[in-house]
Amino acid sequence: MKVLVLVFSLFYVGLADDEINSRYFPKNFKFGVANAAPQIEGGWNEDGKTESIWDHFVHTHPEKIVDRSTLDIACDSYHKYKEDVAMVKAMGLDYYRLSIAWARILPTGYPDKVNQAGVRYYKNLFAELKAVNVEPMVTLYHWDLPQTLEDQLGGWLNETVADLFAEYARLCFELFKDDVKMWITINEPKQVCQAGYGTGYLAPGVVSNGVGEYICARNVILAHAKAYHIYDDEFRATNQGRIAMVIDTSWSEPGSDSEEDQEAAERMLQFTFGLYANPIFIGNWPQVVIDRVAQRSELEGFTSSRLPPFTDEEIAYVKGTYDYLALNHYFTHMANATADSPIGDPSYGNDVSVSTWRRPEWPRGAAEYFSVVPWGLRHLLVWLKKTYGDVEIVITENGLSDNTGIMEDDHRISYFQGYLSACLDAIYEDGVNLSTYTAWSIIDDFEWENGYTFFLGMYYVNFTDPERTRIPRKSASWFTNMVATRCLVDACTE
Repeated sequence: MKVLVLVFSLFYVGLADDEINSRYFPKNFKFGVANAAPQIEGGWNEDGKTESIWDHFVHTHPEKIVDRSTLDIACDSYHKYKEDVAMVKAMGLDYYRLSIAWARILPTGYPDKVNQAGVRYYKNLFAELKAVNVEPMVTLYHWDLPQTLEDQLGGWLNETVADLFAEYARLCFELFKDDVKMWITINEPKQVCQAGYGTGYLAPGVVSNGVGEYICARNVILAHAKAYHIYDDEFRATNQGRIAMVIDTSWSEPGSDSEEDQEAAERMLQFTFGLYANPIFIGNWPQVVIDRVAQRSELEGFTSSRLPPFTDEEIAYVKGTYDYLALNHYFTHMANATADSPIGDPSYGNDVSVSTWRRPEWPRGAAEYFSVVPWGLRHLLVWLKKTYGDVEIVITENGLSDNTGIMEDDHRISYFQGYLSACLDAIYEDGVNLSTYTAWSIIDDFEWENGYTFFLGMYYVNFTDPERTRIPRKSASWFTNMVATRCLVDACTE
């Protein structure tokens, strides 16, 4: 306990230099919380649902999960969704971000057989939200590809999956056109591709570093664009909603004022965020990515770049497929220039060739790389405005992980307070068009390779209790009060 007190004391010291903004949030600013089907639903094979790549991954490679746990039951939200919605209502939130499990709607992955039990589950969930006047924000793909499409087609390395995703999206737009007006196509393509088909440390565990993630990136971006155009052409007029893709990134702060470090930080941002955002907001891959991957590919003996090109028609087709910019952000690191990695086996990291590190005085979350730096979010928001124009920004995830699960989570309150203050600074001081903030998460959940050893919920979930009891932490009360007062301090000013 003494160690915990020391850690959290350092946490407060680390945030003390950031003055909390005392202005009210704008009247039209919205607050929400986020979850995802594979992390909370459970019911992995109930009522016609089939295996996803994450179900398969944890069942066949338990050694790759820290606590060797599974998603089989998770938070049991498949049976306890009414309780979850009641918590969202009690917190006074504007919306609830959730995802639809592809394999629960289309058990084969193909649009040949619709699982009506899965459809009923989501219809009931949406009806529950409507009854308490909470708007759903719905993600169509949150990393849980039906395993059949991985087995038969090679998953996101096959462009056919982009076409199948488009058909799945069309079905969801039709099924839930009366329930949902805020759509997200795909969550965090960087993690889908780099971790799923590059390093292989996340499902489906394909190791193809420096090759697979770029093929995947192209297919995921085309999948998003196909779904966007289907919505735009066939559903927008009647649904009158909005749609975007969620892209995640940390903030890369230059390690010095040198031109080399400034360029290194920008290069890191272009390889993480720009790789997926530029085709959508500007058109085509970022030039620095095109140039570096092509140059290294040639030196490695490839006859063409490992980064597959878009055709002119595809560039035009993808560009502009957004109604807002959806951002997931958790932490910051420093970035320094370093000598280009030696030519050898292809590697995404070698393509980037940037040295990243964290300042020792920065507080951190459960992972060593998770540096708590609220001003990093402000810098990122300003960079987004400078890079992509005055587009509306919706923060779709932001939150703090710890590995203690303690109920008196003042460190999480400080995290939210600091990052929300950075949002206010960006709105009022920098003129950033930020409309929404979504906290991850309202409840503890299955945290991918970390299983149930990382805690991000404002509500504690007892994963050893068959009832999966939810108990509010101190942060739940703080966040509820903040939403009600629209203020981060005891007394706000206009």
